[in-house]
Amino acid sequence: MIIVYTTLPSETVAKEIGRELVEKRLAGCVNIFPGMFSIYRWEGEIETADETVMLVKTRQDLENEVFEAISAKHPYTTPALFAFAPHHVAAPYFEWLCNQTGPER
Repeated sequence: MIIVYTTLPSETVAKEIGRELVEKRLAGCVNIFPGMFSIYRWEGEIETADETVMLVKTRQDLENEVFEAISAKHPYTTPALFAFAPHHVAAPYFEWLCNQTGPER
């Protein structure tokens, strides 16, 4: 299992992308956290933005497909997009995740 992290400009955009990932069976679950405030440097200037965090729970073998699907719809020029693997995943949850992202795709 991996969790893919990205930030988006709004909850609406995150919901659209998240729903598509689940519909296409690229993710078992997508968590959306609106209300994040970001401070970053962009093109030499300090910028701030209200953003929404999206966490995508999926299988490691789907990582490239998930990145491609998010990148295709992501409105940012250079989105924060990375994956990390949990240290431990409860067996029943991992089984459920695998069933939700199964071969029916």
